[in-house]
Amino acid sequence: MLKLPYRPVFCTLKQFRLYSSTPVKDIVANGKTYKGDNWTNVPPYILELTKRKLYKNPNHPIGILHDLIKTSVNGMGYTVYEDFPPIVTKYENFDSLGFPEDHPGRSRSDTYYLNRDHLLRTHTSAHEQQCFTECKTPGYLISADVYRKDEIDRTHYPAFHQLEGARVWDRNDPNLLENIRKDIDEIPKTDIIVEDEFRENPVTENNPNQKHLKEEEVRLVAEHLKKTVEFIVYQVFEKARQSAKEQGLTMAYLDEPLKVRWVEAYFPWTSPSWEIEVWWKNEWLECCGCGIVQQQVLLNSGIGEDKISWAFGIGLDRIAMLLFNIPDIRLFWTLDERFHNQFRQGQINTFVPYLKYPGIKRDVSFWLDRDLHANEVMEIVRLHAGDLAESVSLVDEFVHPRTQRKSLCFRINYQSMDRNLTNLEINEIHDKVENELVEQFNVEIR
Repeated sequence: MLKLPYRPVFCTLKQFRLYSSTPVKDIVANGKTYKGDNWTNVPPYILELTKRKLYKNPNHPIGILHDLIKTSVNGMGYTVYEDFPPIVTKYENFDSLGFPEDHPGRSRSDTYYLNRDHLLRTHTSAHEQQCFTECKTPGYLISADVYRKDEIDRTHYPAFHQLEGARVWDRNDPNLLENIRKDIDEIPKTDIIVEDEFRENPVTENNPNQKHLKEEEVRLVAEHLKKTVEFIVYQVFEKARQSAKEQGLTMAYLDEPLKVRWVEAYFPWTSPSWEIEVWWKNEWLECCGCGIVQQQVLLNSGIGEDKISWAFGIGLDRIAMLLFNIPDIRLFWTLDERFHNQFRQGQINTFVPYLKYPGIKRDVSFWLDRDLHANEVMEIVRLHAGDLAESVSLVDEFVHPRTQRKSLCFRINYQSMDRNLTNLEINEIHDKVENELVEQFNVEIR
């Protein structure tokens, strides 16, 4: 629930301009036409990514991790949804989940819009209303690719993958508490070491209860949630440990007992809320956010006011990078067989790096007369460089003492995952980046 096939017809780069005063007339996707307006900002290369569905490839690291989580809950009462289309409404993505109107996630600098009312989902929770309504089992899992404008570095990409789960109980059940306890007892036991100061008293001043819920209801539902997440985490990381030993690896962490800890968190759609962190390779890894679903979210889903539910969300990409020792998130999207030939269904093996081609650095410096979100610069770089953009960083920010004009300098590292780049090629791309900045934001290149 958290930070959690069709054939589109695309406009050309010449037709497309970020925040252009002349909106894209239409975008055709999945047999539907979306009329462009002043919110339209989704570029063709992002729409192209929606066809890849890496999480459904059983021989891809994302798919391997996804299948491991999915199969770990077989027989535990969950329906799996993994075929939702990526285009959703603003209501589904934000309004139904209680996102405030001023939430930064709604902005065009964070989200890809087809038009004012339609966008590429930014989390799997955009589909939870439908799942709550249609699901016939006690719980569900949603797997999907999601899209957000983001910075450019080795751990961020505009498309990534989430898996979320939810479980629902009826508060009108006269044996509710007893049945939740039975459900807890049915979760398979593990020898995982758990640090959780909130297990017996999940409600605190900083993590409040919802007014309509009883404390014992919340305590038991929270326990069921945490034990479920702990079990999934155990399955994933024990598989990683087993696979590493089968490869002959002997690092000390492979013989350490698996340890997790729970910390309080905040999410707009759950309360109380928590995150689980896993101790792995001598550091705490943030793994999953979760909590008790807000009543309004359940009401928006149309399942009635007498339900209680938990939900969790897992980001697959960063966990896969850690488990498979993948140093650059762009590798997930490469078509290079040197990458893909290293992975097989059901195995978590260590990625063996191949020849790394040198990068080419270029700086772009400019004066500007308006505020400019860094994501807007990143998006222009991606628009012209695609996956040749290895990183973009702000290296200088300056305000002229006399004119009060602001100057920014971004450093772009262009690097291919599978070939050498030429200065001529990069100069042409970099010129396009500079020209786009001038055209879109009226900056003055220094």
